[in-house]
Amino acid sequence: MELVWKIHRWLYRVSGGRVGGRMMGMPVLLLTTTGRKTGQPRTSPLMYFPDGDACVVIASNAGEPSHPAWWLNLRAEPCATIQRGSQVARVRAREAAGEERARLWVKLVELDRSYETYRQRTKRQIPVVLLEPVA
Repeated sequence: MELVWKIHRWLYRVSGGRVGGRMMGMPVLLLTTTGRKTGQPRTSPLMYFPDGDACVVIASNAGEPSHPAWWLNLRAEPCATIQRGSQVARVRAREAAGEERARLWVKLVELDRSYETYRQRTKRQIPVVLLEPVA
């Protein structure tokens, strides 16, 4: 499976997002974080939706009991880069909370009901993460 994701990342990059830029009806971005253990760049393709200037990504890990590595990396170092299509931008990650989280979760489930299934599958609160542009 890792080989499939490596090919996906490569195709996305070389095609400027024309290949691999959508998944299950949602747009896809490439998030590059700094590995919390290695200090090396780590790139993950993630579905997202826009909220103002921010991109919203969900650390669901398909409802698994542990957080995905990209979220653990962002918690250790919230500055990262994203590629949407052919555009690359610096971002800073923050976790939504309270009413903002509730509003974004409702919007997410309207876009893809599988996230509600993931929520029911796990005991952890699934982080809703805003990737906000850095000037």
